[in-house]
Amino acid sequence: MADALLDRIIHNAHRIALEGDSIRKKGAASPLTSAEDSETNPT
Repeated sequence: MADALLDRIIHNAHRIALEGDSIRKKGAASPLTSAEDSETNPT
């Protein structure tokens, strides 16, 4: 059943080629310090 579902999704999909650096990689390279975290997420 899952195979049939994926076939329907894939055959009606469009492929988009993206270029450039990933935003996730940029964010992971410099984790927030505790001071920066408290500024962005006040509790």
